[in-house]
Amino acid sequence: MKHLVILGAGTAGTIVANKMARETDADWTITVVDPADTHLYQPGLLFLPFGARDEDRMLRPRAATLDRRVAWRREAFELVDRDARQVVLASGDRVPYDLLVVATGSEIRPSETPGLLGPEWHESIHDFYTLEGAQALRERLATFDRGRLVLDVVEMPIKCPVAPLEFLFLADEFFTKKGVRDQVELVLATPLDGAFTKPVCNSVLSYLIEEKGIRIEPEFNAGEVDAEGHVLKSYDDREIPYDLLVTIPTHFGANAISASGLGNDTGFVPTHPRSLRTKLDDHIFALGDATDLKSSKAGSVAHFQADVLADNLERAAAGRSLDDGFDGHANCFIETGFGKALLIDFNYDVEPLPGKFPLPGIGPMNLLRESRINHAGKLAFRWIYWNALLPARHLPVSSQMSMRGKVRPTAA
Repeated sequence: MKHLVILGAGTAGTIVANKMARETDADWTITVVDPADTHLYQPGLLFLPFGARDEDRMLRPRAATLDRRVAWRREAFELVDRDARQVVLASGDRVPYDLLVVATGSEIRPSETPGLLGPEWHESIHDFYTLEGAQALRERLATFDRGRLVLDVVEMPIKCPVAPLEFLFLADEFFTKKGVRDQVELVLATPLDGAFTKPVCNSVLSYLIEEKGIRIEPEFNAGEVDAEGHVLKSYDDREIPYDLLVTIPTHFGANAISASGLGNDTGFVPTHPRSLRTKLDDHIFALGDATDLKSSKAGSVAHFQADVLADNLERAAAGRSLDDGFDGHANCFIETGFGKALLIDFNYDVEPLPGKFPLPGIGPMNLLRESRINHAGKLAFRWIYWNALLPARHLPVSSQMSMRGKVRPTAA
């Protein structure tokens, strides 16, 4: 009997658990460890600040998302005892494993930036990466009709790297429809050297920033917040006054991962980029937001990783060599406002390129071009998430990125 234990039942952990339940034989036991009663559809958080009130469609009971062949331990874990190959639960119980998968995700840590937390938290300072934060920001934006709104990315990496731009694009639409766009200044403060870091993205999409009148403060590394004075300060002494600050705080991995000696200085798990085996222990694998990989921390990445990881778990259990099959593949929709969206598809080696997706020359979706069908795809993804992605059913998108339909720009 082979014992597989999965730490975390978010997107990544749930997909792997369900996929292994579907594809392995009765010689496997599959156990998921997660204390949360509900599963949250995180992409929906983006729309709550702008008036959406569909929280009931964003939450489902955890038990309903897991295959009946998966055992769910509904409690937190405190430590991974690597020598004994056991997971130590908060209750003191120990769960043995032959193979372990770390899918503990990432979490925001506003306490890492002096001044973020305090009396102004969820008053003049907000986040939208948590359900409570997105709901509080929705109430604030309903009455905000003039002044400077600053969105600050404290540092990378973050979940869903395109979310800051999506938020600002939707804010432009939101305030335009309210008739107050000319009275609201939108500012992006980012530690990156621009809104788009990839050359092709920058050349193709920079018009969106100019068209929507968004001011960029590049290479801005937030050091502290003067919450009372409403000023965001960088380490190099730059200051940005604000009326409303929307922050994407520093992200960390799970505390218990760090306590187990499995994480780096921010709690993310050092992981081989293509096999997904951890670098510290051959019996432990990792995927999703929990890893230190250069791939995006996004739901599509967890999906593509799961295809490779499920195969490698069976290979590892049989003592066979692993498949270096994960190529960093990611694709995601980027909301641009007014019923349109972009679609990008890329991997470790190939940046987002223009073209058609998924069928070359046909599409029907455009890459790196705004369209209404892309927006429809973004909205339809919620149904796909609950009914196909999480249950680990087959989807007609390869885990490895294809160059079919993509166009490399010619040199000037």
